Parts: sequence; structure tokens; C-alpha cells
Amino acid sequence: MIGLSALAISAPLSYLAAFWIPALDAVLPILPSETVVIALGVATAGSADPRIAVLVLLAALGAFAGDNLGYLIGRRFSQVAQRRFFGGDRGERRRAWAQHTLDRYGAGLIILCRFIPGGRTAVTVTCGIVGYDRKRFVLATACAGIIWASYAYFLGRLGGAAFEGRPWAGFLLALGAALVLSALVEVVRRVRERRARDRLAPGSPGTPGPPVAALHTASTDAAPVPHRERVS
Repeated sequence: MIGLSALAISAPLSYLAAFWIPALDAVLPILPSETVVIALGVATAGSADPRIAVLVLLAALGAFAGDNLGYLIGRRFSQVAQRRFFGGDRGERRRAWAQHTLDRYGAGLIILCRFIPGGRTAVTVTCGIVGYDRKRFVLATACAGIIWASYAYFLGRLGGAAFEGRPWAGFLLALGAALVLSALVEVVRRVRERRARDRLAPGSPGTPGPPVAALHTASTDAAPVPHRERVS
């Protein structure tokens, strides 16, 4: 395992990891992009070197590139993407959620899902599959990349500063805080999804019944004709 000392501000590995791990994480969710950016923040916590801005910018660019790669895969290889990312019942449910929520929240969802492990892949690929507006997608992913990279990096710096001399303790604290935030976002998403599903369920208080005109027509058609009005 790479030590935190290997991610010093002067180490070339820091700059490679800052860009490539977030870039590839969008299509390979097993890569720990948030963990790496937090680790970079911890490793450089005691430094005021201006190259810190370069690390944050590279992480944001990597996240942006990865999200747009996911869009491209969904757009150009929709059938392959369906099988690769949304295979099975669980994958279908994830894709259905992404498409439904994307229709409702648009760019806000793209930014929010930067903080949900696995959610960013579902949303970015789904955007490509359904042909979400490219300009809006680019703008949303640019904002998401900047917000996410800044949040993860400076969360790491806070953890490193809180445990100066014990960088691993600071790293674990920052990583735990990031996991708690991701879990809270996911819980809120699930609660909202369940409530929306309950509102759309047949027989629920918010579900509209059949149109009055349709009921009137059906009852009129089914009513027997009085004897005196029958044609002999």
C-alpha cells in the first residue's frame, strides 16, 4: 500500500494520482478516487505551497473527464453500456431511478451524485443513453468536479491538521466523515424515492382516479334502456 509520505506536494505520483484515479473511477467504480484525494489533502496538510491548487485542479479535471467518458460510453455504446453497468434486476432498478430522477432534477442530480459511490456512474452513463443535453451535462459536470475535488481535498487537510504528527489518524477521520456524508446523501435519496413511489402507487391518496367524464360515459352505456323508450 502506498504510504501517505509518497503523496507529498513534490512527488510526481501525487499529480498522476490526482488526475487519473478520479478520471477512471467514473467508469471503474472500484477505484477509490475520493480516498485518494482525501489522502492528498492529509499528506499536504502542513504545506502552504501554491502547487496545492494544481492538485485540486487536476482532481477536478479528472472527475470532469471521467464523467464525460461515462456520457460518451452511454451515447456511443448504449447496448454494451446497458449490459455492463445495468445488468440484472439491481442494475435495472438503478438505471430506472437515475432516468426518473434525472428527468425531475436535471443538473442538480448530476452534481449531487458526485458524492454517491456508484451513483455517479449510473447517472453519467444514463445521461448518454437517453441523450441528455450535452451543454448542460458539460456545465453540470464541471461544477460537480470543482465542488467535489475541493471538498475531498480540504476535508483531508482538516483531518491532517487535527492530527498533526499522526497523518493516518487524520486520514481515517476525514475518510470517516466523507463516508458518513455519502451515507446521509444515499439515505435521503432512498427516502425521497420511496415517497415518490408511494405517491404513484394505485390507491394512494395522491393518485388521481378515473376522469369523471369517462365514468359518466361508462355508466350511461351500461344502463338499461327503459321499456317505454324501446323501439318496437
